[in-house]
Amino acid sequence: MDDYPLIADHGLIGDLQTAALVSTDGTIDWYCCPRFDSPSLFGALLDRKNGGHFQVRPVQDEYSVKQLYHPNTAILITRFMTEDGAGEVVDFMPVSEGTTATRNHRIVRMLRCVRGQMEFAVEIEPRFDYGRKPHQIHGFERGAVFSGDGMELTVHTVREPEDSRPARISRVETGGGGGVHAWLPLKAGQQRGLVLESFADGPPREIGTAEFQKLFDDTVHYWRNWLGRSQYTGRWREAVERSAITLKLMTYAPSGALVAAPTAGLPEQLGGERNWDYRYTWIRDASFSVYALLKLGFTEEAGVFIGWLRDRVSEKAGGKEGPLSIMYRVDGSSDLTEDVLEHWEGYRGSRPVRIGNGAADQLQLDIYGEALDSIYFADQRGIQLDHKAWISLGTIIDWLAEHWDQADEGIWETRGGRQDFTYGRLMSWVAFDRAVRLSMERGRPASLERWITERDLIYQQIMERGWNPERHAFVQHYGSDVLDSSLLRMSTVGFLAPHDPMWLSTLTAMDEELVSDSLVYRYNPSASPDGLRGAEGTFSLCTFYYVDALARAGRLDQARLAFEKMLTYANHLGMFSEEVALTGEQLGNFPQAFTHLGLIDAAITLDAMLNRAERSGITVGPRATSPPQAA
Repeated sequence: MDDYPLIADHGLIGDLQTAALVSTDGTIDWYCCPRFDSPSLFGALLDRKNGGHFQVRPVQDEYSVKQLYHPNTAILITRFMTEDGAGEVVDFMPVSEGTTATRNHRIVRMLRCVRGQMEFAVEIEPRFDYGRKPHQIHGFERGAVFSGDGMELTVHTVREPEDSRPARISRVETGGGGGVHAWLPLKAGQQRGLVLESFADGPPREIGTAEFQKLFDDTVHYWRNWLGRSQYTGRWREAVERSAITLKLMTYAPSGALVAAPTAGLPEQLGGERNWDYRYTWIRDASFSVYALLKLGFTEEAGVFIGWLRDRVSEKAGGKEGPLSIMYRVDGSSDLTEDVLEHWEGYRGSRPVRIGNGAADQLQLDIYGEALDSIYFADQRGIQLDHKAWISLGTIIDWLAEHWDQADEGIWETRGGRQDFTYGRLMSWVAFDRAVRLSMERGRPASLERWITERDLIYQQIMERGWNPERHAFVQHYGSDVLDSSLLRMSTVGFLAPHDPMWLSTLTAMDEELVSDSLVYRYNPSASPDGLRGAEGTFSLCTFYYVDALARAGRLDQARLAFEKMLTYANHLGMFSEEVALTGEQLGNFPQAFTHLGLIDAAITLDAMLNRAERSGITVGPRATSPPQAA
């Protein structure tokens, strides 16, 4: 299993409809087409032998590697250094224009020799439908076509430099698999390349250098023009902007949906069974994205996300568990039947490899609060609901009034049975509170008396049953003594003041039990079994929740140290997966939208609090008195 790269040893490229992971050895080992949630064409990340890959690397066995993004873009550069010379592979996907779904996607791989000389070895070995369907290869003078599972992948070549040695190509043609292998020799200043295109218009063709350069220039322009709209000028700007680009890469432009991650099956524990498919859009994630985008100034994107959320609200197409499903496919459909790829060994032997997601039918009451909170936040910034959406929203709140006081599966999608999760009640309180505010501030018709009554009943219930007097803390679910880091949001959503003694006591309890050198566990798995074998690492989103809570409580020096420590766990490109192991290794699906959303929120909150403290002349440190109030 040592031949698998680390999860963190990858960069992400994409075109706003799908995305690919590129490892530091120049291998594209994860790529689904034509959408994020389509079957994979390259899946070596989950099975090195049978998953399929597209590799470009030096022919020499000994080389060193550096990887970076072209500044302010999603164009990935992998640099190889050998004794004979230095070269680089520049990977990107030209962004699909407009918001129309298309089957036509291109991966561009520019090969350059920048010093001395270098010969690149190229291997293109796709495996259709997660490696379950055979394919045929048809070779042409200017490339090749792979056909299988109702799809065609065409490899176009870029015109050779006049003084270069010709490429050496070996085509393997079999009925059930195989690929194209080539060797491309270059010397300093020369550039070659390949374009892999799905559903190309016509046979393979030779691409001229001018056209090749234009693809690059247009992609640079797109990303820099997009990022230039950011209004964030605070601390940690580079980390915030890289997170923003990463989130944009995980956005499905035709619907505005944000996938939780572009990958499936990456383990939360090596060898464990927590191997979920995250290539879908959670109501929760979509809601949090509205905050992050609006705070950064990306009003158009936030408006599209609100539109996606409004459509889900208007459809009320949830199942028997409520008018909203917890997650959807990127096109808004909700068929996410979970299956297992029995023929794949899984990342470093972590099985089962799951596609689809069985948690889609769970009851998670917190999603209604997250949806209403984001809708209210957007409303305050000029993105308002139309009449039809408001009426639909009202019926959903009326449904919640009938159903909030029941056990659910909770935010962490545990599979150990339903409980009266405090976080679910907290966010139900948020749903009623924001609905009341929207109605009163906009003069919209509503069952106000009932909504206010239910809001206040939830408040009283949480204070009476969610509080554990022995722990001096709010706990995961009623009747337990288990702490849960989701409750770090209690002050963020305004349920408690950030300096309320009950909240500060809860924060202290979490410090002692859930925090490990600034990293935060979701909960103590030994005390709160989730129905699955094995343990897990610290949850990166929760660490950013912790930073936000510390900042609001006035513990600014500690918040800043925790934030900057957390940044050291990012990979070499500034990206995070879902969890961090005890060794510091990143685990879980990668990159994870939730983590990057948490980073942006924590950075904005902490930067604002530090600025306020500086303006007030308050010493930032553990001895600080009269801490600044929450924003």
